[in-house]
Amino acid sequence: MKQTKQISASLSGWLAHQSLQPLFLKLLDLCDITGLYIVDRDQLIIHWSQGAAQLSGLKIENVTGKPCLQEYAITESGDHQKQLIKSLKTDQQKIKLEKITQVLYDRDGVFAGGLGLLLPVSEQSDNTIFPKVSSEAFAPTLDLRLRPVDEAGKLGFQGLLSRSPAMQAVFQIIQNAAETEATVLVRGESGSGKELVAKAIHDLSARRNAPFLAINCAALSSSLLDSELFGHVRGAFTGAVKDHSGLFQRAHGGTLFLDEVAELPLELQAKLLRVIQERNYIPVGGDRSIDVDVRIVAATHRSLREEVKMGRFREDLMYRLRVVPIFIPPLRERREDISLLIWHFIQQHNAANFRKIEKIDPQAMRALLDYAWPGNIRELHNVVEYAFAVGRGTTLRCSELPPEFRESRTVGLQAVQNSPLSADEESAAIRQALEQSNGRVTLAARSLGMSRATFWRKRKIYGV
Repeated sequence: MKQTKQISASLSGWLAHQSLQPLFLKLLDLCDITGLYIVDRDQLIIHWSQGAAQLSGLKIENVTGKPCLQEYAITESGDHQKQLIKSLKTDQQKIKLEKITQVLYDRDGVFAGGLGLLLPVSEQSDNTIFPKVSSEAFAPTLDLRLRPVDEAGKLGFQGLLSRSPAMQAVFQIIQNAAETEATVLVRGESGSGKELVAKAIHDLSARRNAPFLAINCAALSSSLLDSELFGHVRGAFTGAVKDHSGLFQRAHGGTLFLDEVAELPLELQAKLLRVIQERNYIPVGGDRSIDVDVRIVAATHRSLREEVKMGRFREDLMYRLRVVPIFIPPLRERREDISLLIWHFIQQHNAANFRKIEKIDPQAMRALLDYAWPGNIRELHNVVEYAFAVGRGTTLRCSELPPEFRESRTVGLQAVQNSPLSADEESAAIRQALEQSNGRVTLAARSLGMSRATFWRKRKIYGV
């Protein structure tokens, strides 16, 4: 591994001083004896090597600039894929070939075609010229970019997918923080994957074999939240017919994820601070403390410093929670991930065998890439699910996207693209979403990219 990094660094430095387009063309000439070919996004063959001609029996002048045969097609779902195909040569001899493909993307992350390599089955080897080759050095000249892959064939880290440099930095912080017992505060917009980050920290830590429990602090009233977090004893209040173990007790030895921690009532903030400092607490109605060993990972979409200034959050608790702060960039700031995530969710739904999408219409992809994604990854997943539900066929088209992709955006979506909404704008956006959905809360929340819990909490705040 060390040697590979040294070679990569050396090659990168050398490429920085080269004229890349002539270099690429020389590489094509050098590879002409191999079965190399290139197709564009419309599956037109734009390069067919002499080696590909010999293996397939298809002459270069007969295929270049024309649609490729089905067996040589490279779809976006075929990234770093191996496939056995049969070729009928001009002498009517049938031979088996191994096709190895690598998908190409342009600078905007739009599918741009792919590279294919043909090998006779008898010559196949685990050490081909394609595995895990990055072509980002060629991207400025060719306006094409290979999608890099890891061992699993995706740019993934503990269930989180990204090729954004900003997210790679987040992955490193997660890895480092997981090796400690420090309390972590994850900040990010609704739907950005805060719970996945918390789960990744747990799974990479020494607590991985103990429980991982989660609670949304905005979803329950103060009294219910107190009982759910710290438990209660029998007779503590009407209806408490038996002792109840709280989340802290049930998560003993493991990790407790406190989502939307900024919504925690002030009286419970004091109790949470005691747990962090003293490692014990008293259940509701109890008279003795319970010792507990729990790591806390908290999350919020708000700035806790601003909440402290407004008097809604304890400053001492803020410092206790944000020992290791992690900020998740919104999807609109890492647009290179949109295509990657779309195809990830498409492949998940393809596995259900209800409908299989193999291609995205260019207009639909442009609409998806241009969208502000106020609801981040959760909203993107919902859009893919919507397309599977309303559409048919192997191509995802614009008509299969939700109405907001075809209509003018609401004030809420317009504002989110540039800056956070003010209270008046957010309140107006919620009212408008409810009107457009005829009062259906789920649809209204989805149109604004919010979860039901977040939407309910904001309605309560604004009295909508």
